[in-house]
Amino acid sequence: MTSSLDLDGPPQDDSGIHVVAVIGAGQAGRSFAMACSAAGFYVVIEDVMPSNLRKAEMAYSDLSLRGGFGALEFASTVEEAVREADLAVDFVPDELESKLEIFSMIDRMAPPKTILLTPSEALSITDLASCVYRPDRCLAMRGTVAKGAAVELLYPPAIDRGVMESVSAMLRRLGAIPVPMADPEATALTKNLV
Repeated sequence: MTSSLDLDGPPQDDSGIHVVAVIGAGQAGRSFAMACSAAGFYVVIEDVMPSNLRKAEMAYSDLSLRGGFGALEFASTVEEAVREADLAVDFVPDELESKLEIFSMIDRMAPPKTILLTPSEALSITDLASCVYRPDRCLAMRGTVAKGAAVELLYPPAIDRGVMESVSAMLRRLGAIPVPMADPEATALTKNLV
């Protein structure tokens, strides 16, 4: 059975998230990074493809000329990108091997405070979180982060409530409507652990 955390009440003024690392500067990663920058977050974006970073730099340059954008930094390595991150979001392909690789890499390189957020339409966050040292700081999101759009935030059983509240506040700051939901696959994955 899927349940939701109760996050009713007034939106928080401060999510506690200030530095956002975006791993992957393809179209989705660039869009997310620009939205975060527009909302005033300090963004560090990384991609293994220099051409993707150049596209991100051009997009940021075009948008920053209009004003109102926060800082955006470009990193050449994951380690450099996540060094100060409060939140690390990966935009690698939505397949188990790619997600496990990037989750493990970020987990090793990021400070303990860093929250791991992954866009995924197919994978279980409970499964991914069980492979890192911070399962209480892992979330998956489903849906497009856009003004007025609902974004499902899937959380594993071990989630830290403060992490859920911080990411929800951050998504509200981006104009999205967070919908916290327990990972629907959590029961099947954890039933044999009892």
